[in-house]
Amino acid sequence: MDEPYGYLLVHHVEDPDGYGERIYFSLSEGDDPLRWYRANGSRPVLTSTLGTTGVRDPHLVAGDGEWFLLATDLRIYGGDDAGWDAWTRHGSRSLVVWRSTDLVRWSEPWLLEVAPPVAGMAWAPEATYDPATREFAVTFSSSLYPPDDVHHAAASYPRVLVARTRDFRTVTPARVLIDHGTGVIDTTVVPAALAPDGRVHRFSKQDADAPGSLRLFHEAGSALDADDFEVVAARLADDRYAHVEAPLVFRDHRDGTWYLWVDQYSVRPQGYLALRTDDLASGDWREVPGFSLPPDTKHGVVVPLTRARHAALAAAYPP
Repeated sequence: MDEPYGYLLVHHVEDPDGYGERIYFSLSEGDDPLRWYRANGSRPVLTSTLGTTGVRDPHLVAGDGEWFLLATDLRIYGGDDAGWDAWTRHGSRSLVVWRSTDLVRWSEPWLLEVAPPVAGMAWAPEATYDPATREFAVTFSSSLYPPDDVHHAAASYPRVLVARTRDFRTVTPARVLIDHGTGVIDTTVVPAALAPDGRVHRFSKQDADAPGSLRLFHEAGSALDADDFEVVAARLADDRYAHVEAPLVFRDHRDGTWYLWVDQYSVRPQGYLALRTDDLASGDWREVPGFSLPPDTKHGVVVPLTRARHAALAAAYPP
């Protein structure tokens, strides 16, 4: 029962007329990473009454015998209606966090402040775990302002920051990880330990309006915070949609295929497009035919499961 089998997708839902900014689970149909159904009767599994009461861009990371689910504290629909500019200047600097030991029973949520006072927000969090140090590296995007600009009125743009934690209760001071001089958000990471070439692979979205923008790009370097990253591929999925974001990457445990999903928000219904490659280091990403996922499935993470975990989740959260 511990053999690799099936996948869990944790995500939010695009629902302008409702309340989709909560945590949803989708499960693979059996061991097929290209066919999915929304679990729990298409109802949210987790909700937040903290902060803005909305949660977006969830990420799930395994530590030593426990799981942490973290999400952006932001409610676009039914929130304060301040608008995107205001949310980048005076948004939440905290993440919403849950803990579980089995992916079925979850703690109450708590807020973890990760971004410094000079930041305008903390968006699209992700974490990778280092078993040697027992630390999680938490990445997120923030617009930064001068210390004397208490109203965050100056022009700014999102950078990717990184902080470290052992328990998601306290974090080290955040520092800048990626700064291209224009907005970069939604970074997802394949750690060196999982990559066949032993390098860290990062996927991010650069502001599409920036001169020479890489748009959604793939880069590789020797370590998460190294300065030797090189672009492997850029403007991914440009030939399919005008706007894509929120990349997620995972490996098919059956044949070693790598999948890159990109979240298109150009047309409705919104949701993911699947790309694949047999060689992560090549940057040769091709669209996958026959991909089936409920519409309006937004910004999340895919986690490989075991047969026992897939069965437990399917029983706890049926279609």
